[in-house]
This record gives sequence, C-alpha cells and structure tokens, in this order.
Amino acid sequence: MTTAEQYWEGFYLDRDQVWSGDPNPLLVREVSALTPGTALDLGCAEGGDAIWLARRGWRVLGVDVSTTALGRAAARAAEVGVADLITFERHDLFQTFPRGRFDLVSAQFLHSPVEQDGERDGILRRAADAVAPGGVLVIGGHAGWPSWATDHPHRDIVLPTTADVLRSLDLGDGWRVETDAVVRREVAAPDGRPGHRDDNVLRIRRE
Repeated sequence: MTTAEQYWEGFYLDRDQVWSGDPNPLLVREVSALTPGTALDLGCAEGGDAIWLARRGWRVLGVDVSTTALGRAAARAAEVGVADLITFERHDLFQTFPRGRFDLVSAQFLHSPVEQDGERDGILRRAADAVAPGGVLVIGGHAGWPSWATDHPHRDIVLPTTADVLRSLDLGDGWRVETDAVVRREVAAPDGRPGHRDDNVLRIRRE
C-alpha cells in the first residue's frame, strides 16, 4: 500500500511547482481581520499560506509530509524575506503531530487519496487540541467536485460537510462556532468552459 509520504513525494516531484503560491481564499476570508500571533499550518505544501501569514506578522509553524514541498516552501520564504518568521517541520500527520499550542490552527483541504478510515478526523481532533485559549481553528475543505468534472480519479475520497466535521470533533463546552458556511468559487474547466466549485469552511474559537 502506498504511504502518505510516498504519494505526496511523487505528487510534488512530478512538477517543479504545483501550486500558485497564493494563499487559500478560505484562509484569507477567515483570518484577515485577526490579530497576528502564533499559527500552525497543517499540510503547508509549498508554503503559500504560511508565507501569507508571516507577511501579516504571524509566527508560523508549517508542517507537511513531503520533504520536497517543505524545501520549496523554505526557499520561497527566504526569497521573500520572511524565513525568520516561519519554521518548517516534516510530519506524517497520520502518525506524528507538532507540539505546542497556537493562536491559529489552519487545516486547509486535508483530503488525501491514501487516507485510512477516520485518520482525517483524528488529525482534526489533534488540531483542535493545539488551539490556545482564545485562539481559532480554521478548517477548509471541498464540498464537492467541480461542476464540470464528470470522471475524477479520486471520487472515492469522502468530502464531509461542516456538520460532519463538527460531529467528529465533538468539541463540547468552551468553543464557539464563528463561521459555518459553504463558499462557491468560479473554477474554469481545463478546456476553458466556465464552472464552479463549492467549499466548506469552519472557524471555531476556543473560549
């Protein structure tokens, strides 16, 4: 069976750059008005979110399972002058989790074709545990496939609703849901046809 490290290393080695380098729009939507503090970026990939946060004054710990992605993220952070505000660590979040508590914990699109049953739920529960008092957990995820996608190679991936995520987190008292929304964005098909995709977003504050 392919491990998470094997899958994601192959994913990033297939191209010199996979992502645009821009931050995830859901993160920007939910975090722009927050006072900077410490942040944990889970599945930081090539560093777009971590670098955006650092540019806004956050001190960031970015983690990913892919050594290749982390190397690109660190190089980009140095290139734009925020390397002193970001630490990168390699973690297979199915097995290990970074230490500490943070004012912001961000989990954006933690969907994986090599995930085993319940592993994502476990990661998100540990993410909640890592939120400091007064801090927020921001979870972004796909609500479905693009409107034009009729045959996707990973259609067996479960895309939970916000209600599913909240139920699996089972947070209890001491938390307040500040955002629970489905956000539609325009996504063109590979052939240029117009289309859209819906994403889920939760922002939950520890009181």
